[in-house]
Amino acid sequence: MALLDVQGIKKTFGALKALDGAGLSIAENSFHGLIGPNGSGKSTLLKAIAGAHFADAGTVVFNGRDVTQALPYERSRLGMSLKFQITAVLPELSVYDNVLLAMQAHQSPFSLARSRSRAQLHDRVMEPLTDFRLAGRADDLAGALSHGEQQWLEIAMALALKPKLLLLDEPTGGMSPEERRVTGELLRPIKRWCSLLIVEHDLDFIRDLCDRLTVLDHGQVLDDGTVEEIQRSDKVKKVYTTRE
Repeated sequence: MALLDVQGIKKTFGALKALDGAGLSIAENSFHGLIGPNGSGKSTLLKAIAGAHFADAGTVVFNGRDVTQALPYERSRLGMSLKFQITAVLPELSVYDNVLLAMQAHQSPFSLARSRSRAQLHDRVMEPLTDFRLAGRADDLAGALSHGEQQWLEIAMALALKPKLLLLDEPTGGMSPEERRVTGELLRPIKRWCSLLIVEHDLDFIRDLCDRLTVLDHGQVLDDGTVEEIQRSDKVKKVYTTRE
C-alpha cells in the first residue's frame, strides 16, 4: 500500500483551471519529485495534498486514511509536514526556539502551561539542528542566519515531529550551487524514516535526489516514472523544449 495516493485532483481559481485530474502515488521511504514548466500546477497540487486549500474534486489518501477534507492540522497529526516556498521562520526568536515551537505544536495547552516541555524536549530539539548543521547557531536569532541557513532551519522545523511524509516547495530557491549541493546531502539520511515529495525547478538537484518523478503540464500528469524513464521520455522533452 502506498503511503500517499492522490487521484483525480481538480482545482480552479475563477477562470483558471490550475489542476485537471492530477494525481500521484508515493511509497514509504521514497523520495518523489514533482516537476513541470512554470504554471503547470506543481505548488497547487502540493497545497491540495497538505490541505492548504481543498481540491474541487479528487481524493487524497494518506497512510491508509482519506484526508481529502481533513484540515491541515489534522493531516499534520497523522504525520504529514509541509515547508512552503517562502521561508517562514520567526526572525526575532532564536534558532533553538523556532524548532522548540514547532515541536510544541502538538502538545496540549495544559502541558504548555506547566512550562516543562523545554527541558523535556531539549535533546529532540538539538537532533534536527545537528542534522542540518545549525547546532552551533542554536542561540542566535533566526533572522541572523543566511538565506540558505534559514531554509535549512525551516526544514529542521518541519522534521522536528518526525513526520512520515515531508512536503517541500522549492527549498533551494535563492541558494548558491554549493548550498543546493549541501541541501541534498542533508536530506538524503531522512529516507530511513520519512518519505519526501518535493517541488523543484533545479532539475539536476531533483534528479540526483529522487527515486521517481511526476511531470505536470497544464494541471495534468504528463508522465510518471523513474528518473531514468523521465529522462528518456519524448513527451517530457517536447514540453521542456517548447515551454522552458
